[in-house]
Amino acid sequence: MAAIQRIAASVVAAAACASSLAGCVSDTDGPSPGPQGAHGAPKAVQQPPGSVVRLIGDGSTAYTGAQPHLPRPERLRAGEKPPQFVVFSWDGAGEDRQKLFSHFRKVAKANNATMTFFLSGVYMLPKDKRDLYEPPQHAPGSSEIGFNDAQGIADTAQQVRLAWLEGNEIGTHFNGHFCGPNGGVGQWSVDEWKSEIAQAKGFVKTWKTNSGLENLAPLPFDYDKELIGARTPCLEGQKNFVKAASELGFRYDSSGVDNQVWPKKRAGLWDLSMQLVPFPGHTFEQLTMDYNFMVNQSGTLTQGDPDKFEYWGDQMRDGLLKGFYRAYDGNRAPLIIGNHFESWNGGTYMRAVEDVVKEVCNKPEVRCVSFHQLVDWLDAQDPRALAKLRTLEVGEAPKQGWASFLSADPAPAPKGVPGAPRS
Repeated sequence: MAAIQRIAASVVAAAACASSLAGCVSDTDGPSPGPQGAHGAPKAVQQPPGSVVRLIGDGSTAYTGAQPHLPRPERLRAGEKPPQFVVFSWDGAGEDRQKLFSHFRKVAKANNATMTFFLSGVYMLPKDKRDLYEPPQHAPGSSEIGFNDAQGIADTAQQVRLAWLEGNEIGTHFNGHFCGPNGGVGQWSVDEWKSEIAQAKGFVKTWKTNSGLENLAPLPFDYDKELIGARTPCLEGQKNFVKAASELGFRYDSSGVDNQVWPKKRAGLWDLSMQLVPFPGHTFEQLTMDYNFMVNQSGTLTQGDPDKFEYWGDQMRDGLLKGFYRAYDGNRAPLIIGNHFESWNGGTYMRAVEDVVKEVCNKPEVRCVSFHQLVDWLDAQDPRALAKLRTLEVGEAPKQGWASFLSADPAPAPKGVPGAPRS
């Protein structure tokens, strides 16, 4: 009880100083790196101005009101050209000594963008509590990506807090990242997926108890409500995951491969799969993910020939840009991009992604958004307009122009959808 009282006091203090002009902390990359295995001491974090803080459970999460910087979606008007949506998403998001989470938060903020961070639940679970994780078809405490230490949990929690307060989305990449034929996620049943989802949520909702970091500020959201989508490890197990997620109230999935066309729903979820884009120097197209570019460049070597790093990064950057302009000047289908916080091939893919963010996110009629914002917009549209958009092929602009193509007045938005026609 005393611990909970201390947590409540710290949250109230954080919320109070958020109302000042200076705030509690500056929006920085976080603490300076310490010795190997350490990341420095965590700082207090700003809460939304005027927010009401209601702790949830052990105080690992809290209700603080509506998410800041989450725009209200609006229906397209008759004859209006759709915006060009671009989603940058990160599998297994967490903050380590590379500080890529904090870096790309800043890149997003500087370029009028928000992103989706698929948090791995085991990144909020310390190694000495690993047996709390009971993965389907594996022994308790198993994980292909390990667990975390207290400092890593504190740093990841700090980045998750700041990311959400800036309008970014916190999704999930689940837990142990099991792939392949021996108990991989592709072999899991619907019930096993439900167990994995519950555990991924549970580790986020109890990170303070499990880590002993009881005096830190909570994550400023109710994860049961925040979590509306995911991407499965290695893009495996989508069929049964989608069934489980649909029953659990998820709104989208990004575990598949698709062409650059307008999305549709699958088992009640928006199918926001990553897409195939041109692969410079090749006759085949490439999936919009750093890992897939790497495999088609250096094979299974995560650090290949250094003389080729710049060329490989340029290939990914130029491929993503070709895909972007194909949609921007064509059917305006949302461009879905997936990444990892990794330094594969000398960090060349991180450079490529950053270059793409800087080039596309500040263009007219472009919205670099999270999946959450994209599905809000999709749900707000007239289904007839979306059905017509889906008739456009990859890179195909309407032959008679957008004013003619979407000339019908939109039907009124039914009660309960997030958008409404503009006056």
